[in-house]
Amino acid sequence: MQTIIFYTAQIINQLISVYMLAIVVYALMSWFPNAYGTAIGRFLARIVEPFERLFNFATIGMISLAPLVALAVLTFVQYGVTYVGNLLITMSSQ
Repeated sequence: MQTIIFYTAQIINQLISVYMLAIVVYALMSWFPNAYGTAIGRFLARIVEPFERLFNFATIGMISLAPLVALAVLTFVQYGVTYVGNLLITMSSQ
C-alpha cells in the first residue's frame, strides 16, 4: 500500500512539473515574434491559458505576473501532494 501511495504522489508531482515547464515555455514564447502562431504555441495556449486566466489580476502596468503566480500556486500544490503522500504513508505503516 505504501508503494502505491508513494508512486501516485511521485506521478502527480511529475505531471505538475511538466505543466510548470509548459507555463515557463509559454511565457518565454512572448519574447519571439509570431511564436504563439506556431503549432507548439497554439498547443501550449490551449493547455496553459485556462489556468493562467485565473491569475489575470496580477498585473503591473503592461506586465502580467500571471505566470509567476501560477508557478507559485503549483509549487504549493506540489508541496501539498508530497505532504499528504508522506502523511498517508506514515498512517498506513502504523
